Amino acid sequence: MKKISILIVLLAGWVLSVSANTKAEADKAYQENNFKGAIEIYENILAGGLESADVYFNLGNSYYKENNMAKAILNYERALLMSPGNNDIRYNLEMAKSKTVDKITPKSEIFIVSWMNGIRDMMSETSWAKTAIACFIIFLLGLSAYIFGKKVFIKKAGFSVAVIFLLFTIASHLFAGAQKDKMTDRKAFIVMQPSVTAKSTPNESGTDLFVLHEGTKVFIEDNSMKGWKEVSLEDGSRGWVPSESIEQI
Repeated sequence: MKKISILIVLLAGWVLSVSANTKAEADKAYQENNFKGAIEIYENILAGGLESADVYFNLGNSYYKENNMAKAILNYERALLMSPGNNDIRYNLEMAKSKTVDKITPKSEIFIVSWMNGIRDMMSETSWAKTAIACFIIFLLGLSAYIFGKKVFIKKAGFSVAVIFLLFTIASHLFAGAQKDKMTDRKAFIVMQPSVTAKSTPNESGTDLFVLHEGTKVFIEDNSMKGWKEVSLEDGSRGWVPSESIEQI
């Protein structure tokens, strides 16, 4: 059993070493302006199951340099899912979006919803989970001070700390859950074809509703029809598009 454990540790170390070397090769190719070479290596890393925000971000940068905005946006969006608080990823994503044809104006949200979503996207699921644990520990310390403190001001301070950090614990837990849902329930897709016409029904004979261009973000509303998906835009427009015209974030 001990030998097997050692073997697993050595194998894991070898895999990490190989992936690090491979990523270093991709980074070097990018720095040398060999963007096609960098893309190939980054794609191979992801195909091997070694996902990370950094790899998606660098892959997005490589596609951006190759003027492939659809692929750039797709990979920036994937990077942002894994690292929602990364301002570099968000900035590059906006830069890539500015080069697309479709300019969709999102439906207005209630201020409190936008504000809560902004807080949620400050950190990833893992970071929010760690924050929840840290807040819970402080809550326990405050509760202990309230229960076991011998002086009134210590009890009052302990009670205040316990209440505040209990609320922080609950909020952090909810934000961690919301980020987990975003990672697992991926309903957002990117249009990958130069242009695609959204139809009123899931077939070519349907009425033309609007035209979408590569790089546009859409959301799946109905996935029940073979070869077609009903999608919605950020402005609320809805229509059916061929499944092969979009790719999941």
